[in-house]
Amino acid sequence: MRITAKFKKKFYFVAAGYFRFFANHALKRWHPRIIAITGSVGKTTMLHLVETQLKDEAHYSHDANSAFGIAFDLVDLRGVTGSKARWFYLIFAVPVKSLFVKHKEKFYIVEIDGERPHETEFLATWLKPEITLWVSLGRSHAVQYEQQIRDGIFENLDKAITHEFATLPENTRKVIYIDGDVPLMVKATEKILKKGKTKADVIRYYKKDLKKYDVTPDSTTFELKSGLKFKFAQPMPKDMAIQLLMLEGLMDYLKIKINTNLTNMVVAPGRSSFFEGKNGLKIIDSSYNAHLISVQSILEMSKEMPEKKKWYIIGDMVEQGFIEGDEHAKLADLIADAKPTKVLLVGRRTKKYTYPRLKELKVDAETFSDVRPALKYIEQNTKGDEVLIFKGSQYLEWIIEKLLKNPADAEKLPRREKAATKRREKRGLN
Repeated sequence: MRITAKFKKKFYFVAAGYFRFFANHALKRWHPRIIAITGSVGKTTMLHLVETQLKDEAHYSHDANSAFGIAFDLVDLRGVTGSKARWFYLIFAVPVKSLFVKHKEKFYIVEIDGERPHETEFLATWLKPEITLWVSLGRSHAVQYEQQIRDGIFENLDKAITHEFATLPENTRKVIYIDGDVPLMVKATEKILKKGKTKADVIRYYKKDLKKYDVTPDSTTFELKSGLKFKFAQPMPKDMAIQLLMLEGLMDYLKIKINTNLTNMVVAPGRSSFFEGKNGLKIIDSSYNAHLISVQSILEMSKEMPEKKKWYIIGDMVEQGFIEGDEHAKLADLIADAKPTKVLLVGRRTKKYTYPRLKELKVDAETFSDVRPALKYIEQNTKGDEVLIFKGSQYLEWIIEKLLKNPADAEKLPRREKAATKRREKRGLN
């Protein structure tokens, strides 16, 4: 079984290398200024922030951040979201399209994930971006890095994950932006510079440079110490200040006037979107995914809201591997610190690890193994003056869909693709 797993991992990059070989023809013919965005959370939001500024001057790797996805994106093809038979089409289509596809935009804004060991490195050594924005660092996809710990390559998960993301700054040519409040980021970039692996400038940003932060369920204002004031028409986490500081620095580097009115910014599904619910309920949808730092970000945001009745609907944090018990126990302390009115937990992990700790902390919480009884509980126990804050997996988007005042808003929820719809249908979630 272990040999099979290793073979699959090796084959992943062999297959990705095939598509990269052909996609590289299109990239060389285009020759854009490449701006790479990476991190454990916030990558997609950062990409959308850059899009509000560069607009049609850039091509954006929307819905593509992997070794395969970026190769497909460069030749204007989408990846495999449904039938596996599409792989056979892509094997022939990518070489053909690489012969004539040419983007005309000045910039390529590319989101790069670190889902598995060597994936960031695979993309970094290929794209060699002019600029990198490293927006965050946490234990996302931790289970993928367990084998490196077992093999003695790294002492712990934090070092393994940091090393992977750091391969992008190593291959950056001009400027690297990082969160200066994250010691592992600072140490990694200092090490890169000391060893002479890059000649790029490393610029750090700090949360202390946020002057003022105001958030409600449907609006946010950030005021930076520089005097810039950004406005949004949805709730945004306080730690987004780092991304706004990076945006300010990037626009200054590119010599482009910055736009601070972002009330029309497109927010990716499941990333802190606001919806009106039935009977006056206010819904904040951050159900795209979850691990500890992303949940903490949403909890910190909710603490700043003036609304009194806040319900948290929290799903399991997946892909945590051997640390899932500790991470879910820590989650309970973060939830308790946010002083919620009510907490609904959905999933076996939160039931096993988070719920007992919440009871110790005397937090009013309920636990459910499925979304259906959780929805029923909400419908029977809310009065209409609550803010419902959703975070995590376990098909929480299905609960949100059933609570929407405007059913058409369901199209703005995460996991609308056919494969995800079929998975819900198999579970009887129609």
